[in-house]
Amino acid sequence: MAFYQYRARNRQGQLNEGRLEAASSQAAADSLINAGLMPVEIRETRTGTQTGIQLRQFLQGGVKPEALLILSRQFASLTRAGIPILRIVEGLRDTTDNKVLTLALDEVASALNQGQTLANALAAHPHLFNSLFVSLVEVGESTGQLEQAFLQLAHYYQLELDTRRRVKAAIRYPMFVCIAMVAAMTVLNIYVIPAFSGIFARLGADLPWTTRFLIGSSAFFTQYFGHMVVALLAGWLLLWRYISTPAGRLRWHRWQLRIPIVGPLIKRILLARFCRSFAMMLAAGVPIVRVLTLAGTATGNAWLTRAILGMGEGLSSGSSLSAVAAESRVFTP
Repeated sequence: MAFYQYRARNRQGQLNEGRLEAASSQAAADSLINAGLMPVEIRETRTGTQTGIQLRQFLQGGVKPEALLILSRQFASLTRAGIPILRIVEGLRDTTDNKVLTLALDEVASALNQGQTLANALAAHPHLFNSLFVSLVEVGESTGQLEQAFLQLAHYYQLELDTRRRVKAAIRYPMFVCIAMVAAMTVLNIYVIPAFSGIFARLGADLPWTTRFLIGSSAFFTQYFGHMVVALLAGWLLLWRYISTPAGRLRWHRWQLRIPIVGPLIKRILLARFCRSFAMMLAAGVPIVRVLTLAGTATGNAWLTRAILGMGEGLSSGSSLSAVAAESRVFTP
């Protein structure tokens, strides 16, 4: 992904300038057109400010959903009070504790001072505000229901956080058991079994094959422990590089949904996220093909996203929603 400096005109003919992140200049142009802007100039750039945002985001952990939830609620409350958008952004910039968000809101305030809309100013920071966030803000601005847009976003993030808490609570005990088992096996192989193997060697007893297997595995573990750590790190690095590619990410995400027991749970969680996004965008008045694109991307799973984007193509060709949903083989009857 690269950053692009753009100049574009809105529907009223006003010239807007800003930055956005995209895979290519064509992708940047498509994002601007989807946001209701006609590109005039697009050029790749890497400004110090954006680099500073990315560096701060890396060092400080980025912006968590909790921060976006609070931000959405504050936007809704201040908008309801009739405070101008620029004063809202400047006030939130001065009061937020998250340094990454402070830097981003400072750029949003500068963009608003230049005459850009709030949606376009937020779209210049896709690492913080995704397409779902920006599109809902755009709908709120165009319909005069910005307060409702932020209330919907707050409700969305609240449900996301509730789902994450339930998932963490469900997997906390199994993860603790697995960690305890790994620690116990490590201690056994390094300290306990070698002590017993020395005793058995001095006795010269004829040991059963299970005991010989444990002694052999312990000897291998202690002798090649460093090699095993290096091999695991190298394997993890290779896997990470593979899933960073589009084809690797697609296969990795599809495999996640096929894991026994865990896969169906992951799929239900992702489809719940899709349904929440779909309902929210549809209620805001976003066209259904655009809704499918945004809600499909919001799942965070490349395989589901591709299937849902295929549904959008089917709708564009004249099929019904139920028909394309059945053809996607993602949803139950």
